Amino acid sequence: MNETINQVQPTDALCDAQFLHVELADGRIVSAPLWWYPQLLNASTTERNHIEFMPTGILWPEIDEEISVVSLLQGERAPGAKDPQAN
Repeated sequence: MNETINQVQPTDALCDAQFLHVELADGRIVSAPLWWYPQLLNASTTERNHIEFMPTGILWPEIDEEISVVSLLQGERAPGAKDPQAN
């Protein structure tokens, strides 16, 4: 991936009922289904809203969840993530 650190730096993030949305320094907004990240999916609203930004990722310290922007851009899911729509 040819992204520079400045391009993939997260500047904002939020979770709605179904998705994680991350705004990057270059203006892109990247979204992923919450089920990709079971710890985040099962977290309370308070836990989801306690976010710390790192140069190339996002940390939810209360649930010990860290997601790198590169993994988000590459569509990588957390180990054990299962699509609730799949049978």
